[in-house]
Amino acid sequence: MKYLYVFMGMLGLWTALTSCRTTSSEEPLISVTIEPQRYFVEQIAGETFQVNCLTPSGQSPETYDPTPQQLMDVGRSVAYFRIGYIGFEQAWMPRLEEQNPQMQVFDLSAGMDLLENQETHEAEGHPHGAIDPHVWTSFGGARAIAANVREALTALAPEHQALYQQRYDSLMVDMAQTEAEVRQMLAPLRGTAFIIYHPALTYFAHEFGLTQLCIELDGKEPSPAQLATLIETAREQQVRVVFIQQEFDQKNAELIAEETGCRLVRINPLAYDWKKGMVQLAKALAGNE
Repeated sequence: MKYLYVFMGMLGLWTALTSCRTTSSEEPLISVTIEPQRYFVEQIAGETFQVNCLTPSGQSPETYDPTPQQLMDVGRSVAYFRIGYIGFEQAWMPRLEEQNPQMQVFDLSAGMDLLENQETHEAEGHPHGAIDPHVWTSFGGARAIAANVREALTALAPEHQALYQQRYDSLMVDMAQTEAEVRQMLAPLRGTAFIIYHPALTYFAHEFGLTQLCIELDGKEPSPAQLATLIETAREQQVRVVFIQQEFDQKNAELIAEETGCRLVRINPLAYDWKKGMVQLAKALAGNE
């Protein structure tokens, strides 16, 4: 019996030490708004930080409200990496910063040439005027995000600076190869147009000389007259693709595709695998999907 007590005591001590070791070695937490941000942070941070993404798959970061558990996760975060001007952040960041004064906030769109959001049909001629937040949908934007991630991580954990630089350099090489592949596919399409419900590809279109025609106008469903104008514009510009996204209604996109003979292609600009998403976009536009 004496040996049993000794064994149980040693087992308890080992369990306690193991528990303490696991807790103390747990990586600090960074919160981000969308999955593409998580991709870039994890590519550069490696295993030095955990990354918490607030907007779940299938939800729009323009309108999403976090759950109580997500707010608790933000409270445990050493830093928040915001994407810049997206609806979720404009609604929630002041509150999140006020409630978590110890949390550092970094803007991953800092230093970028930002574009205005063009929620307009070509014939309507009235730009929305707000900053377009979808900065990750171009290679130029992605490089700026990656550089800002590297600088933010270095500020948070300067002891890993060499690791972050190494992983950043590797990401830049991979990104250059992906961009070359995408440019080769899109070079013959310069000047052509595509249709999308929500204007999520403003930076992508600008970078590759494409025209983005949006079904949504000022965040609202188009009127029958506006829809008719868009269909006529699509015919005039020989649009071949209508992009649909799971976060938004599809009935008008389906109607336009039926009226114009366009291909209906599902995309997810909010997917985690940023590289795969960029290649898929190019393939869809080139008719190679």
